[in-house]
Amino acid sequence: MGIVVIVAAVLFGAGGLCAVYRIIRGPSVLDRVIASDVLVATVICALGAEMAINRHVDTLPVLLVLALFAVLGSLAVGRFLGGKEHS
Repeated sequence: MGIVVIVAAVLFGAGGLCAVYRIIRGPSVLDRVIASDVLVATVICALGAEMAINRHVDTLPVLLVLALFAVLGSLAVGRFLGGKEHS
C-alpha cells in the first residue's frame, strides 16, 4: 500500500506543478482558467485519495467547497469572457 501512496502523491504533485506552470506561462486567459480548474480538480482528487487512504471523512466539507468554487469560478470567467466577445 505504501508504494501506491507514493506513486499517487508523485502523480498528483506532477499534475499540480504542470497546472501551476500553465497558469504562470499560459498565453491566454482561457489557458489560465483551464489550468486553474485542473489545479482545483487535482487538489480535490488528492484530498479524496487522502480520505480513502486514512479512512475518514473529515475533509469532505473542504471538497464540497472547492468543487463549488471551481464551478462558480468557471461560470464567472466564462460569462466575463463571453460578454467581451459580443461587444
